[in-house]
Order: sequence, then C-alpha cells, then structure tokens
Amino acid sequence: MATEQARDAIVVVNCGSSSVKLDVFDASAKDNPLSALAERVGTPQAVLKLEVGGKKSERALAGSKGNGHDDAVAALLDEVEALGFTPRAVGHRVVHGGEKFSSSVVVDAEVVKEIERCVPLAPLHNPANLKGIEAVSARLPKIPQVAVFDTAFHATLQPEAYLYAIPRRFHVEERVRRYGFHGTSHAWVAERAAAFFARPLDSLRLVTLHLGNGCSACAIDGGKSIDTTMGLTPLEGLMMGTRSGDVDPAVVLRLARSLGIDQTEHLLNKESGLLGVSGLSQDMRDLVKAADAGNVDADLAIRMFSRRVRKAVGALACAMGGLDGIVFTGGIGEHSARVRAVVCEGMRVLGALLHERKNLASSSAERDLSTMDSRVRILVIPTDEERAIARDVARLVPTS
Repeated sequence: MATEQARDAIVVVNCGSSSVKLDVFDASAKDNPLSALAERVGTPQAVLKLEVGGKKSERALAGSKGNGHDDAVAALLDEVEALGFTPRAVGHRVVHGGEKFSSSVVVDAEVVKEIERCVPLAPLHNPANLKGIEAVSARLPKIPQVAVFDTAFHATLQPEAYLYAIPRRFHVEERVRRYGFHGTSHAWVAERAAAFFARPLDSLRLVTLHLGNGCSACAIDGGKSIDTTMGLTPLEGLMMGTRSGDVDPAVVLRLARSLGIDQTEHLLNKESGLLGVSGLSQDMRDLVKAADAGNVDADLAIRMFSRRVRKAVGALACAMGGLDGIVFTGGIGEHSARVRAVVCEGMRVLGALLHERKNLASSSAERDLSTMDSRVRILVIPTDEERAIARDVARLVPTS
C-alpha cells in the first residue's frame, strides 16, 4: 500500500490536436506509476488507454462524459484520483513559446496570453496545448500549472543561426525566424550523455538526433543549443515520417501555383517524407521489413532519410568546430539499427566509428555503440520528455 506522501503527484499533460497524453510522477519526479492516453479525441471513436503497474486497459471515452479535450482531461484526472493520487501540480508540454520564453514558467494570465499570441506560429499545436491548460484550470482551479516549451532550449541560438536571409523587417514585424523544436528531448539526452561520459556537460560538443515521426538534429556546445534543423515550424530540416523537410523554395512556389496554398501545406506536412517517397508507410519499421523483402522504394526512402541525417551531423559538427559525441534518440533513433548503420557510414572523417555487433544488439538501455578506437562516441539515449517536464514542475513548484 502506497503511503500518503507517495500519492502526492505531479501530473504531466500533453495535449495534441486529437489526443491527450497524461503521466503521473511522484513528488520527486522519479517514479512514473501511471500513464494514460486518450486518442481520437473529438470523435465518436474516442478511446482511453491506461497503463498502471505494467497492466494495460482500454475503454471508450465517448458517452460517459463526452469526447472533447476537456472531457478527455477530466476522464484522465478521474483515473488519477481513483487510483489514490492527489495532484499537487500539473506540467504541460507547450510546443511554441516564441521569443518570450527561454525556460519553463508557472502559468498565469500573462503566460496564457503569450501562448495565445504564439498560435499563428504553431496553429496545429498551441490551441490544443491551451485547451489542456483550460481543462485543468476548470477541474483543479487551485493547483499550480507549469508550461514547458519545446522551443525554450533553443533560446540560446545567436542571430546568425536563427535569422533567415530575407529582409530583416519580416523578423521584426512578423517574428519570422528559426525557433527550433524538440528542445525538451534534446536537453534531456544531452544531460544524460554527459552523465554517461562522466564529464561536465559544459565540456562537451554533442550532436543530438531526435528521430521519430518528427525529426530534428541539434548542435549542443557546452550544454547550449547553438544550431538546430527545425525552423519557424517543424517542417524545416530533416526528412520525417510525413513531412518533407528541406526542399528548394522554388519547389514550394511551383506546388502552390499548381495545387494552391492549403493543399501544398497539406502535401508537405502530411503526404511527404518517408510516406511520400516510399508510397507505403511513414513507419520506419514497415519500411525496413519491406526493404528487406526487396521493395526498392522503401529502401530508397531509408537511404534518403539516413543521408540527410548524416549531412546534418557533419554540418552541425562544423558549426561547433569539433565533436565529442553523437546521440541517437526517439523511436527511430533508439530502435532502428538499420538507420543508425546507414547514418554512420562514412563518418570516419569525423572520427566516429560504429561497432556493428553492438549496434545490432537489442536493448532499451542507454548504451555506447562506438568501437574502441572511435574518437567520437556514438550513443543511444532513450528520451523521456515527460520526466523532464515533471522535473521542471518539481523545481518550479517545490513541496511546501
């Protein structure tokens, strides 16, 4: 039986456009006894999935309380309280903090206004994040909430890294610049990599690779982000599950003339990347199976994806003037030996040598995949954005 103190909980909420993810941590942000997910929010098919102590369950969300974001958050908090946890603070993943926020903050009216002001910069994400904050406020009005921004870690970018080569007035008047994303993940794995090295983070030059359905690379010099591949939006940079990543701007203009703005935006965000090239799937696991079975388009998609990641590593290493470690994380980075192998081909020029047997070994642990004579360490560090958010909450809302 858990003690009353152990049931004092930090709740982490991640509201997407059609999903709500919730995790419960103890007051020290160490133990994670409950994970829950509401999917297909806003539709009659909305479902609630729970994982408690390794046991999984699923039930329909629609019907008992409704199926919107506020209903999903209420249903998830019902489960939290039914299992004996008392929320003392709630942390929210917020995708875009603009130029205002360089760290996590306790939510107040001014913070909400600024998140609203950033909606034009992240129209698919910030509105959902705001719904989560509003839903928690309605249910737990006296409980402090913390906003943790995907963009905050990249606030250390210098103008030469974050400005685009267009007239400066567009930055001044319309806030057009590189912001970067996945900051919570990049910061977490960099810190864990330093512990793995047993060296201070401020002594390391790392390229961290968050590779999942969304993908980004980051140059972290002395613990600070100095460059990254995502830009004004998460569309820029690496090839991703359904996002194109970098393309010639003239291609965008040509598509816009042919298809129209809205259809071009949909094409580049939802129909491109691994899915668009392979014509098969956005899931790297499916593509590896298909490629092994002789599907040439799946093999091409894997090679294109990996080549672009490799080019980003080289460019970011040059931006730092050297490299101590390459860190793979995210669903693809952590689990696809095929991708890691292709990415690391030709990296001898950087002093990074991948150990083939170590790379093929299946593991969910932090691990070093380098050969003994590799000057640059190649690491796999599982990301844990929820725990990172919970830790920020614990820091900003200390136990009384």
